[in-house]
Amino acid sequence: MANGIKLGADRWHRPSIPAAALPDVQVGPENWEPPFFPGFRSLDVEAGGVRFAGVMGGAGPPLLLLHGFPETHITWRKVAPILARRHSLVIPDLPGYGASRPCAMTPRWTKRRVGAALVALMRALGYKRFALAGHDRGARAGYRLVLDHPGTVTRFASLTVVPTLDAMLAVGHRFAQKNYHWFLLGQDADLPERLLAAAPDDFINRVFKVMNAESDSVIEAAARETYRAAFRDPAVRHAMCEDYRAALNEDVAQDQADRTAGRKLNCPVLVLWPRPEEVARRPNPIDIWKNWANDVRGLATTGGHLQPEDRPEEVLAALTPFFAASEGEPYTSGV
Repeated sequence: MANGIKLGADRWHRPSIPAAALPDVQVGPENWEPPFFPGFRSLDVEAGGVRFAGVMGGAGPPLLLLHGFPETHITWRKVAPILARRHSLVIPDLPGYGASRPCAMTPRWTKRRVGAALVALMRALGYKRFALAGHDRGARAGYRLVLDHPGTVTRFASLTVVPTLDAMLAVGHRFAQKNYHWFLLGQDADLPERLLAAAPDDFINRVFKVMNAESDSVIEAAARETYRAAFRDPAVRHAMCEDYRAALNEDVAQDQADRTAGRKLNCPVLVLWPRPEEVARRPNPIDIWKNWANDVRGLATTGGHLQPEDRPEEVLAALTPFFAASEGEPYTSGV
């Protein structure tokens, strides 16, 4: 499939142009700015079997930012302007989420397949090596990308998660109660899709409540409505269900294969987790990640699960020096 790159066009109203007919680069009106990202450009790239939507901005070494469930690329709206001072940011919707559309939904979009598509996206933009930060599902796609494409990622930051294998091995009834969506969305098609169709707004509102993100100080009204609008799309809900089906099947099996083979992430790793989500008598997330990488550091943030939105200052205080160290500066956390 041919790659097509389009910067600056409204991602909600893309022209229906075959990929082969797209020139390599098109730049839209200079005064057009995507919502939530002043000074950035919209991103419309066909690569790796996905027509990626999102935004780009900044200058410097490339940094890929990946969002989580049930959100879109606007997860990063509060931290992107600061990171863009030193990095060329690429902030896509994950395949099937938001406005990123896979060309086909079979075979399943496992984290391995998502990682390969993201590598294709970055190469289409001219980046063979890059840093990566992922939150929630984006972190799961991120560590799989690092494992499957050694030497591609210079530094990796994981926000709120431990690897899927470790998460599933530690599941107890309280985890299952709070994170019921893992096991609801992971059921065989198409029962979850039909249930979600009955009340999509109620479901996503409940998810945000469980994540302690009901306040407008975490998700302002315009951003909340953007998330709801995306979740109302049946194709997006189906992609999210497929994401969780993959997690409970292919993803955990691939993690187990890597654990058995002793494969590890071959780049420095920063781990951030919300202190309220710490569980008594459970291993520290840093200790868990040390089973997966030799160079691991991290810290807890205050606030809830949606760290880039709930505690952007704390996230920036950790990410900024960590990624600056890839430019030859020593790493010292600001938190």
